[in-house]
Amino acid sequence: MDPMSDVITVPIALDARSYDVVIGRGLLDQAGARIAALKPKGVLHVATDATVADLHLENFVASCEAAGLRAVPHVLPPGEASKSWRFYEELSERVLAAGVERGSMLVALGGGVIGDLAGFVAATMLRGIDVVQVPTTLLAQVDSSVGGKVAIDTRAGKNLVGAFWQPRLVLADLGVLDSLPLRELRAGWAEIAKYGLIDDPDFFAWCEQNGEAALAGDDKLRAHAVAHSVRAKARVVAADERESSGVRALLNLGHTFGHALEASLGFGGALLHGEAVAIGCCLAFDLSVRLGLAPAEDAQRVRRHFARLGLPTEPPPGVGDAAMLVELMGSDKKVADGRIVFVLARGIGRAFVARDIDPADVRALLSDALTA
Repeated sequence: MDPMSDVITVPIALDARSYDVVIGRGLLDQAGARIAALKPKGVLHVATDATVADLHLENFVASCEAAGLRAVPHVLPPGEASKSWRFYEELSERVLAAGVERGSMLVALGGGVIGDLAGFVAATMLRGIDVVQVPTTLLAQVDSSVGGKVAIDTRAGKNLVGAFWQPRLVLADLGVLDSLPLRELRAGWAEIAKYGLIDDPDFFAWCEQNGEAALAGDDKLRAHAVAHSVRAKARVVAADERESSGVRALLNLGHTFGHALEASLGFGGALLHGEAVAIGCCLAFDLSVRLGLAPAEDAQRVRRHFARLGLPTEPPPGVGDAAMLVELMGSDKKVADGRIVFVLARGIGRAFVARDIDPADVRALLSDALTA
């Protein structure tokens, strides 16, 4: 436990790039003191979106000022559309205009969109300045704020322009989750359950037993889910920071399908990222069953768990046909030697990277799913 408060600290061990993920209630009030300890120079730039700004920006800035930091907010529109060339340029120009030097710091106060965008701006500003991630959604707390993957979307697909840029610190305040709509909490849960599906069947069983209560507001269950997920990701990132050995690719379970679904709908609010991941995990297990790799009852358990929590388990209307979705997968950054890379499973907790899947099998699976 952290001596500064009743919080959990999870170290991300990356030699000189190591940092802590701090999890607990009340961290926004402590943010200024914790960030000041990192000794930023000059203006502290705070990237956020309008929705988060209305809820949390005033308290965050007050915390920074109390610690002797001058915090300059940069408020952007909410939504996936902000993770784009246009807003990459806008945020970069705002930071430059407000004053920046090599010792400056950029804080990402928001969900995954702000975290990815601000992280990418930090990675490229003056060839790299420090970034602190303060994730305000469940999904960002358990996934996108940890591990240093930062990127923007392009017309060709999701996260195709980006960098590996580790934060100096991650502050996951569980209190901010109280303001999230249930739909956002459910979307975050898809990423939590994913860690069990990859290599931890006992944790997936825990999710099955406790998911509904955690989403309903049980603080101890939420803290356990977030901390367990961060520890799981920390182990993977420490073993394969830049996805060079293939270990980190396992974190993409459900994402090859999910990103194609998001792209087909224009990255709008019709399908949240976590919802796409839930559908993608179901499709990955369905494909695994179809190929004779996994037992059908495991695929049924995955679908049953997500459905019970109110997450979608089938592609929504309007995503196009199977051929188009496979074509979108061909633009995914995980394509290798012209072949789409999938994460499949031999059962719950037994995921693996598959590089030799016949696209015809994927098209057949999607055709059946789209007509079900």
